[in-house]
Amino acid sequence: QVQLVESGGGLVQAGGSLRLSCAASGSIRSINTMGWYRQAPGKPRELVAVITSAGTTNYADSVKGRFSISRDNAKNTVLLQMNSLKPEDTAVYYCNADVVRMTGIRSNYWGQGTQVTVSS
Repeated sequence: QVQLVESGGGLVQAGGSLRLSCAASGSIRSINTMGWYRQAPGKPRELVAVITSAGTTNYADSVKGRFSISRDNAKNTVLLQMNSLKPEDTAVYYCNADVVRMTGIRSNYWGQGTQVTVSS
């Protein structure tokens, strides 16, 4: 099985910064795309940023220029550096990974989520 464990959420004032980390562990042969999604109360889950194994990134328009995604393929980790945070960034942030397991089976996994709250 595969687990994604997130860390780094919390409470921060508007204009502040936070860094989220997600580590994948288990029966992993390789990981294709890793990314971060978020869900605010009463809203659907939305893409924040994703990164391929080759390092190609894609960001939601709302976070471009403020957030930066990176990954360490050797450690199966993905980071999200969040700067200039706004109250509208408040949400539960979820890590996601497209994993090829040692069996060769490709599956998609989610972390348990970490709360990010930005106060005005």
